[in-house]
Amino acid sequence: MTTSPPTRHAATRPSGSHDRYGTDVLAGDWRAPARGRATEVPAELGMVVEEVTADWVGEIVAVERDLRTLTLEDRRGKRRTFPLGPGFLLEGRPVILLPPRGRPAPAAPTRTASGSVAVPGARARVARASRIFVEGRHDAELVEKVWGDDLRIEGVVVEHLGGVDDLAAELAAFEPGPDRRVGVLVDHLVPGSKESRIAEEVRRSPLGAHVLVVGHPFIDIWQAVRPDRLGLTAWPDVPRGEDWKRGTCRRLGWPHADQADLARAWQHILSRVSSWHDLDPALLGRVEELIDFVTGT
Repeated sequence: MTTSPPTRHAATRPSGSHDRYGTDVLAGDWRAPARGRATEVPAELGMVVEEVTADWVGEIVAVERDLRTLTLEDRRGKRRTFPLGPGFLLEGRPVILLPPRGRPAPAAPTRTASGSVAVPGARARVARASRIFVEGRHDAELVEKVWGDDLRIEGVVVEHLGGVDDLAAELAAFEPGPDRRVGVLVDHLVPGSKESRIAEEVRRSPLGAHVLVVGHPFIDIWQAVRPDRLGLTAWPDVPRGEDWKRGTCRRLGWPHADQADLARAWQHILSRVSSWHDLDPALLGRVEELIDFVTGT
């Protein structure tokens, strides 16, 4: 007769005895952080959080959606800027801070950003042969944001050159004429500058009768945005020879490691522009002058 192997039963511990092995370490979520898992929370002004890597506790006094940063002010009134995302504690719990929730869209404006009377539903005019040239992408985006509605009604296209050094060659390739005018907006057009010499050469060339070169005094188009719109009293002074955009971001405490950081900085600046009121008058008249020139008005 065969016998069954003995059945292994859990050892019976006397009542009140100590379990030297403790509880089952695999029971529950043994990988969960002691404070719990981080949850996503919109960063709202007035919220008090701790940035764990810097051990900095403060109230959120500013959130820059475009830069993806927030500014904390501690109890002594000192401020530091940190990137949005993980690495914060809110009421002792880990959180991932996100940009604030969006606001409802405003009602349709009665005027364009440039101050002209808005024409709801107006179709863009077929593009004219004439053009407006600007130095860079940021210039083009700023002109589009403020004068875009006007330019579409007038049928004027804005193109960016990637710099003014090759302006003469660009104009020769475009072949300006009486019905094919070109207006050019140039940065830092001040006496003695490289830009002023290039503008004078164009004016004296055979193409000069059909080309108008105007400019503003700013080193970069960023400076055409009024600094108070960004909470500044003035744009930072950047020494000659230092890259102006990176130097500006560095002095303002903004990320500036690469081109992506500079692009985010510009989008942050551009987000503070809603109309001509947000721009320096030194730029306003020059753009209006170019529009009048290429439309023949």
